[in-house]
Parts: sequence; structure tokens; C-alpha cells
Amino acid sequence: MFPRLLPENYRFPEVFRSVFIATIGATIGAKITWDVVQNLPQVALSMLALTAFVPLSQLMNFQIFHRIGGYDRPTAFYAGAPGGLVEAIVAGESAGADVQVLAVQQFLRIIAVITLLPVGMSLVYGHPVGSSAGMSLNRSAVGITHIPEVIGAALLGLVIFRRLHVPAAQLIGPLICAAVLTLSGLAVIEAPQWLISGCQIVIGTSLGTRFAGMNLRRLVKATWLSLLSVGAMIAVGLAMALAIHPLTGQALDVLLISFSPGGVTEMALVALSLNANPAVVTLHHLYRIILTVVMLGFVGRRDWLTTPRP
Repeated sequence: MFPRLLPENYRFPEVFRSVFIATIGATIGAKITWDVVQNLPQVALSMLALTAFVPLSQLMNFQIFHRIGGYDRPTAFYAGAPGGLVEAIVAGESAGADVQVLAVQQFLRIIAVITLLPVGMSLVYGHPVGSSAGMSLNRSAVGITHIPEVIGAALLGLVIFRRLHVPAAQLIGPLICAAVLTLSGLAVIEAPQWLISGCQIVIGTSLGTRFAGMNLRRLVKATWLSLLSVGAMIAVGLAMALAIHPLTGQALDVLLISFSPGGVTEMALVALSLNANPAVVTLHHLYRIILTVVMLGFVGRRDWLTTPRP
């Protein structure tokens, strides 16, 4: 048992955390540029396949976590979300899921994908890929000039979309707001890496507080369930990539990266190290995250998810 260093029933301030989630949402939305939009026609078929991949992965993961892992329905459902780590945890908490287990499973999904996929591809190609190859999406240092626009887009999207009662408003709202501002040219949403890293530290810390008192046996169980889940999703992604590869003209490895449920930045770095267009990969992953979050908001309203844990 890991020691409990926090007060009993401690809860990280939700409003405080929401601001940092919104900032991350704004930085993701800023990646939707005209270069990304111009790639829409050539990725229409792969995006259609991704539309099927998300609910299929969700259903498959639910069976793994519920039938094999023995998790209750809310925990199994939100633990199986193939994207939207923070939003899956927040929505799962509202639905009565075991947040500690849910947070562990979602973290392990990201860790497994961004570790196993680049390592596997490095072994296949005989050279490092992704961040291990020294790749970076920031070709030049980003200063503090546009921080007010970043914070402004984050807060504007957060307030407006929460009032509209949009699912996952704290992420989707700033994302859409930043995308509109970027595409229209009304603002430059460009955050320095230290700001992004700081937001990730706060979000990660807020989620990490849920690990207090975590049983080592449960952690081991979560690890092998995560490997099973990620392996199954990558297998499905590979099958879809093989099916549409002859029809799209896109490279098989780029399609596989696009279907892998890992972090947006790391997957884009893998694409960059393979001399592929990172905008195409980014577009797929942004769509995967948005589709997953919308699906969680829709399906999460169903009564079958609100059954109490045994």
C-alpha cells in the first residue's frame, strides 16, 4: 500500500484545475491551422475509418475492463475511452466510477502507446523515431508575447461553452475557440513550452492525488489490463490501416500512427521522424479526442452507466 500523505478526503480544487485544462485545450485548438484544413480531402476516408475506430475501441475496451478486469460499468466504460484522458476522468467521477482506478488506466494507456509504438517502430526501421530521435515540433523558441491570447482563448471558451452545457466544456470550448481565432487570423495562439509543461504538471498532480493509498496489486492488475487494451487497439488500428492503405495512397506507417490512441504531440513527432506530414497525424488525433469526448458526453447520460459498484 502506498502511504497516504494527503489529508483524508482531500480534493484538488476543481475550478483551479479547469483553468489549466482550458489552457491545454487552447494550445491543441491552435494546431488546427489552414495547413491542417487543406489536408481534409486527402484524409476523408481515413477519418471515416477513425469514426468507426473510436466506438469500436470503446466497446472492446469496455469488455476487457468489465468482463476480464471485473470493473463496474462506469469504471470500465470511462477507463476504456481511447482519448480525452482528463475529460474521461472528470466524466467518470460524475458517473460514479472508481476515479483512482480510472486515472491509473488512462495514464497507463498514454504511457503504453507512446512507449511501445515508437520503440516497436524503431526496431522495425533500425533507427529511433519520435522524441527519442531528437525531433521537436517547436522549430524556434516561443516567447511570452502571445500568452494573453492563449489565456484569453482558454477562459473565453471555458465560460461560453460551460454556459451552453456542452459536454467536456473545459477542453472542447477552449479548443474550438482557439481554432476559430487561429483560422480567422484574429489572434495568434502560441504558448511557450514552459507554460504547456506547467499546465501538464498541475493537471498531472491533481490526478496523481487520486493515487494516495493505491494498492500495489491493483496497480499490477491495471498494468496488464492496459497492455491488453492497448495491444487490442493497435491491432484494430493496424487492421484498418491495412484495409484503407491501398485506397488512400497514404503510407501504412502514417496510418498506423494516426490510429494509435496516444498523445497528440508524441504521435506527431513520430510522423515527423518518418518524413511524414505531422499535420495529417495531428488532424486524426484531434478528431479522435473530440469524437471520444462527445461520445462520452452522449453515452454517459444513459442509465446503464449509473448502476452502483458491487
